[in-house]
Amino acid sequence: MMQDLTTSSAPVFRAEGLTRVYRMGEVTIHALRGVDLSLTAGEMLVMLGASGSGKSTLLNILGGLDRPTSGHLYYHQRDLAAASDRELTAFRRDHVGFVFQFYNMIPSLTALENVAIVTDIADNPMPPDEALALVGLADRRDHFPSQLSGGEQQRVAIARAIAKQPAVLMCDEPTGALDSATGVRVLEVIDRINRELKTTTLIITHNQALGQMADRLIRLKDGQVDEDHANPDRRAPAEIEW
Repeated sequence: MMQDLTTSSAPVFRAEGLTRVYRMGEVTIHALRGVDLSLTAGEMLVMLGASGSGKSTLLNILGGLDRPTSGHLYYHQRDLAAASDRELTAFRRDHVGFVFQFYNMIPSLTALENVAIVTDIADNPMPPDEALALVGLADRRDHFPSQLSGGEQQRVAIARAIAKQPAVLMCDEPTGALDSATGVRVLEVIDRINRELKTTTLIITHNQALGQMADRLIRLKDGQVDEDHANPDRRAPAEIEW
């Protein structure tokens, strides 16, 4: 079973001076400009920022999809900035679940089969049926993506992400393609996973209202942390007005 680290005050992630520089021809883009950040076990963190603020770049580095140009990123005691490609692949496979704005379903597979793709490669997965039940889609297991609504497809994507029982769930604009009512239902699923499975959860979004469901809110601006504060009044998604 997934290790329960919620009683530990040690950070799951600790970023120190992260920078990320992209070069496109003669143009240099500074996506991150020295980010210091920690993320503790079981925490729900919402990261806000306008387009170009560095949110997605930071999430990609935290999730092992990209590397910083400089700085350190510790996952527990391990510096991911110094990890090999093979080590990063293993880190993503064993520890991180991803949910993106677009659902990335395989059209020719049922909901259950889309989830099973992940459980087939995970070390200690939950049964695909159980993952679908957690997101409220047990009765849709044999439906294909074309037979599911956008919100249902996003919930299948969440089931796929959590089926391998990751320690960390990273969500990049998970409601960006959904209307507000459907988005609330998707957020309720993410909130439930965080509370019940104690999964450390990071949501990046441009929707400021979503900060109300977080334990902590961070705002990025021009590749730097502009705000970082606790939210003493964490609200359920259904209580949030968009």
